[in-house]
Amino acid sequence: MNALKLTLILGLLPVLAHGADTPAQRDGQHDFDWEIGTWKTQLKRLQRPLTGSTTWVEYEGTTVVTKVWDGRANLVELDVKGPAGAIEALSLRLYNPQSQQWSLNFASSRGGTMAIPAIGGFKNGRGEFYNQETLNGRSIFVKFIIQCESAHVCRFEQSFSADGGQSWEANWIATDTRVK
Repeated sequence: MNALKLTLILGLLPVLAHGADTPAQRDGQHDFDWEIGTWKTQLKRLQRPLTGSTTWVEYEGTTVVTKVWDGRANLVELDVKGPAGAIEALSLRLYNPQSQQWSLNFASSRGGTMAIPAIGGFKNGRGEFYNQETLNGRSIFVKFIIQCESAHVCRFEQSFSADGGQSWEANWIATDTRVK
């Protein structure tokens, strides 16, 4: 049932990302151009997602976003530190011109491999990306939202759902402020 719901959600993403626009009217290959550059990152991460935990750990550092393939891809390098240690991670974002969607491919230096990509796009300046992963032996849905309050401040929030998308628990919230 969960896989079916995720398939339906992913199938609707072109409609959700583009609204009433037809694919020929919408080209999202430059949706991330605004983010190219260096950002100061404040990150908080829920220590044990989907366990009832309310303990958050905080980090600070930088995010550097580099344009690849004239904007049809980009590389995000995250380097943050906090009392719980350091997080070094990257995200390779790739634009698919056929589906007119982005895949967000995440890896940390700790794991050394790419996770299952989140797929989605932007509508009215808000990015929504979804995937399905396994956490502690059970299948979960993952939602990643990108929302900017200005050209210089953006928020990134990841949430998990263990009930097929009926409810979501935020577990990763980052606020990036552009370095001038």
